[in-house]
Amino acid sequence: MMQCQSWLRALIAAVGALAISAVISIPQGNAAAADIKIGFLLKTMQEERYQLDKTLFIAKAESLGAEVIFDSSNNDELTQLQQFEALLETDVDVIVLQPVNTGTAGSLVSKANKQGIKVVGYDSMLTNGPLDVMVMQDSWAVGKLQGEAMLEWFQETAGELKGRVALIMGQPGDSNAAAMSEGILEVVANNPGLELVEQRSHADWSPDAARETAENLLVRYDDDVDAFVCNNSGLASGVVGALDAEGPANSEKVFVAGADADLQNLRYIAQGKQTVEIWKKIKPLAYKAAEIAVQLAQNPDSAVTDLVEEFRLVDNGFAKIPTVITPVVLVTKDNIDSTVIEEDFFTREQIYGK
Repeated sequence: MMQCQSWLRALIAAVGALAISAVISIPQGNAAAADIKIGFLLKTMQEERYQLDKTLFIAKAESLGAEVIFDSSNNDELTQLQQFEALLETDVDVIVLQPVNTGTAGSLVSKANKQGIKVVGYDSMLTNGPLDVMVMQDSWAVGKLQGEAMLEWFQETAGELKGRVALIMGQPGDSNAAAMSEGILEVVANNPGLELVEQRSHADWSPDAARETAENLLVRYDDDVDAFVCNNSGLASGVVGALDAEGPANSEKVFVAGADADLQNLRYIAQGKQTVEIWKKIKPLAYKAAEIAVQLAQNPDSAVTDLVEEFRLVDNGFAKIPTVITPVVLVTKDNIDSTVIEEDFFTREQIYGK
C-alpha cells in the first residue's frame, strides 16, 4: 500500500538532486490584477485549520487585487466535481485545488487545462494525473517526525524501544495519508521491538471513527496499547476521547501524535493528554499558493517554471510536477511557547486558559 507513494519518499531521499531554483523577476502579463478571478476549493472545513487556510488565502489574493471564489465539499468527491465544473463556467483564470480524491482528481485538471485554465494543487498532491504546479507540506516528513518523537518517548518512559503501536490513518486512498503513514511505518520497521497492532484508514478523516477504532483496540489488548500515531489532529482527538473514557488520557502512559496543530490538540498537549502535534505552518502554504495563482493569471502565456521562485520537481506518477514545499514543526509540551505561541499561531491564553 505504501509503496505506491514512493514519489514523495523519493523527494526526501533526493532533495539535493531535485532542488531547482529559479529566482527571477516576474514578467508583466496582460491581465490587470483587478480583472483576476481565482477559484479556491478545499476538500473540507471539518478540521479547525481549514478556516485559517481559507482566511489567509483570500486575504493574500485580495491584497494582490484578485477576486476569490471559494467553496468546500465536506470530503465528498461528487460535490467537489460539481463545484469545479461550476468554476469552469464562471471564467476563472486559475483554480487552486485541494482534492477530495487524490487518485482521480487529475480528470478535473484535464478539464480545466482544455479550457486554458491552469490549476495549482494545494496541500494534497494528486497522483497519476496532470497538474500545473503544487504547493504543499512534506507529508512524509510529518510521519517521520511523529515516529522519531515516538522513539524518544519509548526511551524516556520505558527505557527501551518495545511496545504496541497503532497507526490511525485518514481517508482511504488519500496521498497525504499514505505519505504520512509511510514515514511512521519506516520508523516501526527499523525497530523490531515495536509491534504494529493496527493500521486502519478512516473515511472522511472521521474523529468519531478514530475513537471507535481506539476503543476496540483498548478492549482487545486490555488497555495495553502504547502508542497511537494519527494522520491529523481530528483523528488524534478521537483517540484522546477513547483514552479519556478509560482514564483519563495521560501522555506519560500512552503516546498520541497528531498533525495540523488544532487548538484543542494543543490544549491536550498542555494538559498532558496528548504527546505531540506536527504544526503544518498554514500561512506560508496559503500565501504562496495565492501568490502563485495570481502570477499564473497575470502571465497566462508564461511557463510555470519561469514564474515560481523556488521549486522541486516531484514525480506524481504522471509527470514531474513543479512543487513548492513549506515547513512542518514538531510541537511538544516543552516547546509550545517557543513555537505556536511565539509565532502567534495561538495565544498563551487560548492554549492554557486564564
